[in-house]
Amino acid sequence: MSELTHSKDYIVIKALDDGVQVIGLTRGTDTRFHHAEKLDKGEIMIAQFTEHTSAVKIRGKVVIQSSYGEMRNDQD
Repeated sequence: MSELTHSKDYIVIKALDDGVQVIGLTRGTDTRFHHAEKLDKGEIMIAQFTEHTSAVKIRGKVVIQSSYGEMRNDQD
């Protein structure tokens, strides 16, 4: 597998509220949901982009840390 098709980098997702949804989306011509997790306040998930996962959709208030920095969506 080529380095260009997926990254060895991880992202860290910390839920700031109960019921945060983390949804993995597939690669390829038809982008589809392939995995979903629900996080409660204080729970942390570590995720990685792979040959199967090209994007992650997150619903809810979280802090995300990656090699690009920290992002928050807890602002109203």
